[in-house]
Amino acid sequence: MIKVNLVQIQKKLKEVNYPINKKDLIKHADEKGANEKILRFFKQLPLRDYQTATDVSEALNNLDS
Repeated sequence: MIKVNLVQIQKKLKEVNYPINKKDLIKHADEKGANEKILRFFKQLPLRDYQTATDVSEALNNLDS
């Protein structure tokens, strides 16, 4: 499990244009200056399209279980 700042992740998700797929989400985060920890966390997400920031947050929360 990777420890990350969830507030920092939420800030990155606010700037995303949805729907977005995993690859584009990672690219967007990288372009917006996300640190390596956040990028590694996003890379663990399931490969699918995300309709909202809530979809991404739920998927990230499921990584902890």
